[in-house]
Amino acid sequence: MLVLWPFVGWQLWTRLDHGRALLWTVLGGYLLLPPLTAFNFPVIPDLDKVSIPNLTALFCAMYVLGDRISFLPDSKAGKLLLGIYVFSPFATVLTNSEPLFFQQGMIQGMRIYDSAAAVINQAIVLLPFFLARRYLGTPEGCRIALLGLVVGGLAYSIPMMIEARFSPQINVWVYGFFQHDFFQTIRFGGYRPVVFLQHGLWVAFFTLTCFLAAVVFARDAAPDARPRAVLILVYLAAMLVLCKSAGPAVYAAGLVPLLVFASWRVQLLVAAGLACIVLIYPLLRGANLVPLEAILHFAEGFSTDRAYSLQFRIENEEMLLAHANVKPWFGWGGYGRNFLHNPVTGEMMNIADGAWIITLGIYGWFGFIAEFGLTALPLLALGREAFLNNAAVLNRFTAGLALILAANMLDLLPNATHIPFTWLMVGALLGDAERMARVRLGLAPGSGGTMHPLAPKRTVI
Repeated sequence: MLVLWPFVGWQLWTRLDHGRALLWTVLGGYLLLPPLTAFNFPVIPDLDKVSIPNLTALFCAMYVLGDRISFLPDSKAGKLLLGIYVFSPFATVLTNSEPLFFQQGMIQGMRIYDSAAAVINQAIVLLPFFLARRYLGTPEGCRIALLGLVVGGLAYSIPMMIEARFSPQINVWVYGFFQHDFFQTIRFGGYRPVVFLQHGLWVAFFTLTCFLAAVVFARDAAPDARPRAVLILVYLAAMLVLCKSAGPAVYAAGLVPLLVFASWRVQLLVAAGLACIVLIYPLLRGANLVPLEAILHFAEGFSTDRAYSLQFRIENEEMLLAHANVKPWFGWGGYGRNFLHNPVTGEMMNIADGAWIITLGIYGWFGFIAEFGLTALPLLALGREAFLNNAAVLNRFTAGLALILAANMLDLLPNATHIPFTWLMVGALLGDAERMARVRLGLAPGSGGTMHPLAPKRTVI
């Protein structure tokens, strides 16, 4: 399947419009290709269900379409964050060349070879961001992304229902192996589906995004299309319940009222506010300003087991945060160096679930600010447009997709759900935010600085 996917992508790019071809090349690969499986070649990163669809999309855009892709955002902040994200692994390697020794073993230091592989990997991960900014960075592009979520959720619901009834077996039936700890799929006297993703939590969060996308379409559906839109909405809500995950249910309870009742301007402002909370979360944790006890008490209202699991995560994060503070700027690097180890055997003594603590431990504050700052950049830019009341360019598809991205950012605190579709949303929303800014400034769309011929003369500083 990994070998065949470039041919699938080639067919998509020759048969569909550019936006849909990009969407299904990346999202289809994420949903269908085998997890934990990769071609491991020297120097270059592993070729897996993330990198192969990304590279396929880039190849098709450049050589099937013959298009030229811009890899730099309009803003100086975007260019700076992009540069740090791609090249900060060099600094991480240079500051972690020493091995870690234990009584019965050691962990090797980082090598220049590792920095080259990390830089290439960072660039490959960002490919959906670059391409979505080019092909999905409009209200219509955001609509295509939301529609792709609804269609993908409806299609994925069939194997999800099979696994909820018969236990997660589809990856075993198709690819011959189970990708995680089977015990973690047992919830509330039944099973939560996994399908072809790495964990049931990833399926639950994907289902949440599909459900929220359905809410966006149902809110303003035409009278003749409203019954079908509401039916799809209810069906995907049932699929979300089927996933048996408390976190996505909490996100849904908070975001659905906003999607149904709030104006587009309010939705964008809330999305920007949530992005700011995620960006300062490590500082709040370090200063003991996060009400952890209240959060644990709230979790106990759902399930004692879930509260215990959350407490276990928090305790591990506290230890990992203290360890990360030893090398705060560029982190500890790879090979498990970001974890605490038994001083005798060298065995890892922690687990890490949240993307924030993983990124902070491996790449330090520079890596965290670059990755999370890039992810938040379109939400902050859209929040600026909403704050300036640029009502002429606001629309429901961009606002809805922004709230879904904000939910994804929130989920990066307990989980590592920074998936290829996340970068698709980031690119699409940044492209539309840049379009809004050009309209507000009277610049020609896509010009980067050319005055629109019908715009009033003004001085742009």
